[in-house]
Amino acid sequence: MRDKSSTVELFISPEGYFQELVQQGLSQRKVNTYPHVESYLVRLLQHYLDARNLYDEPYENESGQRSPQTLAEAYLIAQNSEPFVRTEMLRKLGDKTLYISGFFGDSLSRKIVDIDYYAEIGGAAYASLAHCTREDAMIKVYSTFSERFLEFVDVLTYISHQSLIKSDESILRLYERYMRTGSELAKEKLKEMGVLTLPADQVKLGKQG
Repeated sequence: MRDKSSTVELFISPEGYFQELVQQGLSQRKVNTYPHVESYLVRLLQHYLDARNLYDEPYENESGQRSPQTLAEAYLIAQNSEPFVRTEMLRKLGDKTLYISGFFGDSLSRKIVDIDYYAEIGGAAYASLAHCTREDAMIKVYSTFSERFLEFVDVLTYISHQSLIKSDESILRLYERYMRTGSELAKEKLKEMGVLTLPADQVKLGKQG
């Protein structure tokens, strides 16, 4: 009879993987914060694994031409929108500028629009969010990002250098592929990244349950 214990591997979800990365980044950059901020950063990393989330739909300007929004334009449009729309736009703007500053800061330094501009817009977006949000925990999160924006840029920069998040085949896509097909190649890549999964036969059994 086969020893089942030899075939069972520890399961660590992508969320758990990112939680470890965030905690490591905060520790290495000596940034003290609290659980709500850590959780927010984990969700941020998961959201932008899909690079399509970095790009906004073009909008139609006053002359009828559709053009990409600049950060400043997006901020002004958000401030003049209805409350629900304003909150959503400000959150997306803050998150996007924080992520781009952390993961692509090196390329920003070679452009006319540099990281200071992103920090200014992102910090302002989070500050506005703190004023129009009623939930105490989120007010504290947004205020923290507004007041210490560049500290968290450093944390994300550290994470980008220590992980494979920017690879063409992201962790989540690999994970979803493995869960759907039991692909051995996807499994091996996940193991190389430190994300251990259940064996394929257990995945299939789980899907049948």
